[in-house]
Amino acid sequence: MRFSRRSFLSSTTAVGTGLLAAPAILTGVAAPALAKAPLAGAQGASIYRFKVGDIEVTAIHDGEGARPLDAGFVRNAPLEEVQKVLANNYLPTDKLTITFTALLVNTGSKLVLIDTGFNDNGGPTNGKIAAGLKAAGVEPGQIDVVLLSHFHGDHLQGARAKDGKLVYPNAEIMVPAPEWDFWMDDAKMAAAPDGMKGAFAGVHRVLKPNAADVKRFKWGDEVVTGITAVEASGHTPGHTAFVIASGSAKMMYVADITNTPVLFAANPEWKVIFDQDPDKAIATRKRILDMAATDKIRLSFYHASFPATGFIAKEGAGYRFIPAQWS
Repeated sequence: MRFSRRSFLSSTTAVGTGLLAAPAILTGVAAPALAKAPLAGAQGASIYRFKVGDIEVTAIHDGEGARPLDAGFVRNAPLEEVQKVLANNYLPTDKLTITFTALLVNTGSKLVLIDTGFNDNGGPTNGKIAAGLKAAGVEPGQIDVVLLSHFHGDHLQGARAKDGKLVYPNAEIMVPAPEWDFWMDDAKMAAAPDGMKGAFAGVHRVLKPNAADVKRFKWGDEVVTGITAVEASGHTPGHTAFVIASGSAKMMYVADITNTPVLFAANPEWKVIFDQDPDKAIATRKRILDMAATDKIRLSFYHASFPATGFIAKEGAGYRFIPAQWS
């Protein structure tokens, strides 16, 4: 049977109005009344689990934040080009909504939280890690390791609450040595432009009170069994990705090699305002995305639509992010 657009629409209208309802309804049997319920108004805690060999990975959504989209957001592309990419992906063209997704990694012997989000240091639309951990059946005191990819506020502020207490009191905090050397340098903090002084202050608030207990690692180190640090600098001096491997299975958490794959995987040479060394960030982005596309490595991004995990395919001069099938 052939269906025209008109016949399809008329059939769906019939379903919606009850003309194709079950015979019991057509013979006059009353349908049960549905109780009126208030609109929920908000998402619940969002988590998503998947396996890497014997390792269990849980993506935890920390919410989102929106910023106006202006000509300065991408330093080397006209605003109209950026807006065109957003429009082609059915996204608003007057603002950019940036999402945040941390990873909880259960190696079988340790619970590792990679990046912490905001917790109570954020705004009304983010700071959801605590609720996500609860939904995953994990209490903050059970976290063994807090592993930071870099020191931007949306990745580390959640390690310490507003009241000054550590959110994960039993966890060892592990950080990239080059990142520590840059952000914890008092001379660099004093010489920083006004726009960066708040970022330095935020880092010192979180890490300085327990500086002696913070473990610094080098690129190439297996920081936890099954998790290896990978050089991914450019976004910040010590920006780090992590390979998570078990047996022959592996994936990579790439943190902020793209602010959002929709824009910066498709256009890997665009320079986002947040990258401290834009040229190095471009080289890092292309190196990692090319490797992921060639070797078909699963990636997890910090700033991609939840659950922020999938694969990369080469497409023209750039790359296309392909979300992993939900399972």
